[in-house]
Parts: sequence; C-alpha cells; structure tokens
Amino acid sequence: MTSHAQVIIIGGGPAGYTAALYAARAGLSPICFEGFDTGGQISRSEQVDNYPGLHGVTGVDLGVKIREQAETFGARFEFGDVFEVDFGATPFKITGMNGEVTADSVIVATGAAARKLGLPSEAALEGRGIAYCAICDGPMFAGKDVIVVGGGDAAVGEALALRHIAGKVTLVHRRAEFRASGVMRAALDAATDVSVITSAVVEEILGVETGNVTGVRLRMVDDDSERVLDAEGVFVSIGHEPASEMFQPWVTVDDYGFIVTEAGTTATNVPGVFAAGDVADARYRQVITAAASGCQAAIDAERYLAAEQLMPPRELQSAKG
Repeated sequence: MTSHAQVIIIGGGPAGYTAALYAARAGLSPICFEGFDTGGQISRSEQVDNYPGLHGVTGVDLGVKIREQAETFGARFEFGDVFEVDFGATPFKITGMNGEVTADSVIVATGAAARKLGLPSEAALEGRGIAYCAICDGPMFAGKDVIVVGGGDAAVGEALALRHIAGKVTLVHRRAEFRASGVMRAALDAATDVSVITSAVVEEILGVETGNVTGVRLRMVDDDSERVLDAEGVFVSIGHEPASEMFQPWVTVDDYGFIVTEAGTTATNVPGVFAAGDVADARYRQVITAAASGCQAAIDAERYLAAEQLMPPRELQSAKG
C-alpha cells in the first residue's frame, strides 16, 4: 500500500465514502480506511426511503453505490480498522492492519452508534422490530403499536413523531422525571395520544421465539413488580456514542464525545484534520446529512492542501459540484 497520501479518510459510511468521492474527483488520490463495519450504520437498514433519488434502496446497496462511484474516480479503499493515529505533527501518522501510512490531511468519519439496552433479546431481534431512529424507520411501523424507550429530548421527540405514523405509542422511562427540556416535556404533556410509563425498566424484549418483536417485559422500579406491554416495534432512544475515543488525545470533543468543528466548516482544532458525519453530528444523524458533510470535508481538505502548498497550484475542482 502507498506509504503516503494527500488525504486519508478514516471511516467507511456515507460520510467517508462521499468524502472519498469528492477527494478523488479533485485528483487527491485519497485512501479510505473503511473498517470492518463497512457501510456504517446505514448498512443495517433494510430499506432507505429518505435519500433523494434512491427510494426503496437497501442501506447496503446505498453504501455500495457511493463506494463504487468514488472508486471510479480513483479513490482507494483499505479494508480493516485503524488502530492508532498521531496528529501531533505533520505529516499525520495512521496505523492500520498493513502498517503505518502518513497523510497531509485526514478526514475522520467514524460515525456514531446508537446506545443500546444491552439485552440479549435486543441483539436477537435487531432489525426485526427494534429500531433506533423514528425519522429513518418510523414509516415501516405505520399503524402498528410501538414503544419508545428513553427520557431525554430525543426520546420525547421520537414519541411525538411516531404518534403521527404508528398506532398506539407508549413512552417508557426508567426514572420518575424526564431529562427532556421544558419545551419537550410540555409538548409531551399536551400529546394525549402518547401513553407514558415512568419508573420502569425494560427487562426483556419479547418475540425472540417468533423472530419478531411482540412486546416488552417491564420491571417497575418502585415495587419490583413486572408488567408486559404488547407492541410490534420498540424504538430505543437512550443516546448515541460517537466513535471518537482514538482521536480524543488530539482533537477537541464535547461533553458527549462528539468531535467539535469550527462553525460553518468541518475543520477540527488540529489544522489539516477534518470531521464528517455522525462522529461530529449530535443533532441530525441522517444519511443525507452525513453524505453532505463528507462532501464539505473533502472540499475543506482540498482548500487546506492548496493553502499549505501541499498540492500543485490549480483551480479548486471539487467546489464545482
């Protein structure tokens, strides 16, 4: 493998693949370390209906299409995870399965994973009635009874969104009080079509034997009694964990681990290092916003390289669309 590259992209989801596409079109010959979890979170979606122009495509197929397009323009892909980075000096050092590679610029696009309940039944039924995003997967539960698990703004927002799609919506929170903001709590109080159960912990998701979610078994915190709720879908909304740990010695992150970027750009506090997709996005977490930020990161990296005279003087090509 080439020991040096102008642009190295770490992460193989929509953000990383789109960054590779734009960097390749700019003639930067990027190397994309796509990791073992190729395709990112979207690869777990059976159907993607909200990516413009590709209605009904599977998450896997969407990732493959972007990857192939990037490869057509000269992007190179390295299968396997990155083990270590050194952003302390330029050129930056990236260590993967095949050894160390250096780079003039780096785009971090390692994504974020939905925090899970950690139940064996959750793992067994993932993709069979368990979901982590109402905007992404809500339409697949049209008219069905669903349960939302969580107590923050995201969980309340999921429940409020699902009431316009699903049948009966029940919000379950392990504490007596919600952590959601006052505005969101007021909206929930006004939503008479959302049932709320507090001080209840999900002990098991039911339906493993049938292969599809049929409900949940709750343990009531106050008296340890059990309660069973019937449902065809469970939306887990207890937060996301950005895959940023490896980069935290170098780049600034917020209190939740999301990489902080300069307003209006994808630039981190380390000149030449950029962040795209869910690793830097705690708000939207959509495939289209991840892809868009991958485009932005590639353009930002190209402009950085030009300003630092690390590429031949030329008109910026990627900004032409």
